[in-house]
Amino acid sequence: MLQDAQGLLVTTDSMQAMTAVDQFIDQALTYGDQAETTILKAIEADGDCAIAHAYTAAYYLSQENRTDCLRARPYLNRALARLATASPREQGYIHGIAAWARGHIQQAIAYQTALVQAFPQDLLAVQQAQYHYFYQGESQGLLEVALAALPAHPEHPLLYSMVAFGLEQCHQYDQAEALGRQATELRRHNPWAHHAVAHVLDVQGRHRENIAWMEANADTWQSCNSMLYTHNWWHVALAYLAQNDTAAVLRLYDQHVWGLARRHTPKDQVGAISLLLRLELAGVSVGNLAKPLRSRLQEHSLPFQDLHYVYGLARGDRNDYATIMIDDMARYAHRQDELTKTRWLKLAVPAAQGLVAHANGDWAAAIAHLRPVLPHLYRLGGSHTQQTLFKQVYRHAVEQQARAPQQFSLQQALA
Repeated sequence: MLQDAQGLLVTTDSMQAMTAVDQFIDQALTYGDQAETTILKAIEADGDCAIAHAYTAAYYLSQENRTDCLRARPYLNRALARLATASPREQGYIHGIAAWARGHIQQAIAYQTALVQAFPQDLLAVQQAQYHYFYQGESQGLLEVALAALPAHPEHPLLYSMVAFGLEQCHQYDQAEALGRQATELRRHNPWAHHAVAHVLDVQGRHRENIAWMEANADTWQSCNSMLYTHNWWHVALAYLAQNDTAAVLRLYDQHVWGLARRHTPKDQVGAISLLLRLELAGVSVGNLAKPLRSRLQEHSLPFQDLHYVYGLARGDRNDYATIMIDDMARYAHRQDELTKTRWLKLAVPAAQGLVAHANGDWAAAIAHLRPVLPHLYRLGGSHTQQTLFKQVYRHAVEQQARAPQQFSLQQALA
């Protein structure tokens, strides 16, 4: 066995594999665009390294699409086949990824949080747990699992970035901003820290500061994966939109959010749909929102993403696809455990119906579907900033519904 850069045992005798694992850990924690390449090098160096196979499976699962979920399976199977010879820490991680692959998210969280308690050096376990907490809408857990690792990592800039985001999601804004800025001072190439501070500045309405902060650090995002590259620029675009600079928003959309995205991943599509919809709500005509969404109809990786997809389809005059997708969301839900089924059937499906109604200008139906679920949609994941979109859609429907009778009466009077 060898030790990785975090001081954790890895079941391999290959220094080449160990070097690649260390590179992958840094790539994963900084959202680098070479994560896939580096972890595959570890497997090439040692095909019996169980944790390398588990890391590869986790990487593909994190892409949140059907194709990559299928790609994850053989790597997960190889990790499971080597379980008996793996270390206890590696076994726990492999079990956590296996639970994730089965859709048993609470079990996956349990494995990852137990790992952090036993091996607080394991920052990938922290990141994995935070990912799952985030898409369960459990902000307190997202914060606590990062805090649990702090004693093992004094002044670690990448852990500081995770704690900072947890603090922001728990509305502890001053502490979040201070820690995010400190993390950036310790390591400027720290895009998750930039992201955490951007959230604070957004929620506090400090939009000029937000633009200055993010653009000052944007050169370090060139080596980010597509998800965080486009998402951080999405935050910049939101700050410009808050200042009514729609020309800048459209420029950023073309240059960074969608037009030059490296891969049109689910996160890229969600960000693009979200930004265009916000522009429309601000009165800017942006045309067809239906990007290449046909492949997403039966994917259902995350309900938060499905809500964006279904709106994009309906707004792009593909109500036929939107209907197919909502029906399949319900069918998918019935195959899940009770907790997951409830989230999909009681929250995601009615919210999707409300969004489709809004896209079609049926304000009454949009209000009827969205009003009961709106206070609970945080349970489908997404940050507070991202969740604001659903509130904006609801408010817009209420405003349009209120205006409708007045417009009708005026028309009658002029007839």
